[in-house]
Amino acid sequence: MTVQQAVLGFALVAGLLTLVPGLDTALILRTSLTSRRRSALATAAGIQVGCLAWGAAAALGATAVLAASQTAYRVLTLAGAAYLVWMGVRLLVAGFRKIDQDDDAHAGPRPPSGVSARRAFTTGLVTNLLNPKVGVFYLATIPQFSAAGVPPLAMGLLLAGVHCAIGSVWSLALVLGSSALGSRLASTSFARWVDRVTGGVLVLFGVRVALSARTL
Repeated sequence: MTVQQAVLGFALVAGLLTLVPGLDTALILRTSLTSRRRSALATAAGIQVGCLAWGAAAALGATAVLAASQTAYRVLTLAGAAYLVWMGVRLLVAGFRKIDQDDDAHAGPRPPSGVSARRAFTTGLVTNLLNPKVGVFYLATIPQFSAAGVPPLAMGLLLAGVHCAIGSVWSLALVLGSSALGSRLASTSFARWVDRVTGGVLVLFGVRVALSARTL
């Protein structure tokens, strides 16, 4: 298999995976709807950096060790589940916190402030790194798209870079579309509803991940 064939084949698989709604999409949409566009882009950047780290780990064989050790995989999975539930509960608490109704009713639309870009980047990065399924995906796919004569580390980073490029384009489309919507619906009540929905989604994701760890 040539490098071009490997890249095109992997890009097709990674592109289809990127389009499937999941945790990354939920995080980006929530940040875009309740914070400034810069923070939403920072969340997406953190997610893509996490993908690069997983790709490098897969190329170096670290994810093979993780996949072979049920204990290590379970610990990382439960840590990720706990982190998701913790974030979800925080959003739910913020979403259901009582506010001054008169202030929200008469203030009208207000520009989103939300989280800082640094905090948004960290959230995206940590969420991705605590998801061992990302590493397992690379472990399962990268060897299938290896090119003759290319070192494993270089090939792993190349394919992870392709995945990040696809994810970045998709994330940019999500941010631009949702931030335009968010600017029209910028109010405290709307932000609280977004926090409630996203918080519930994160808690459900966390519970699902925790239950999957029990079956290992």
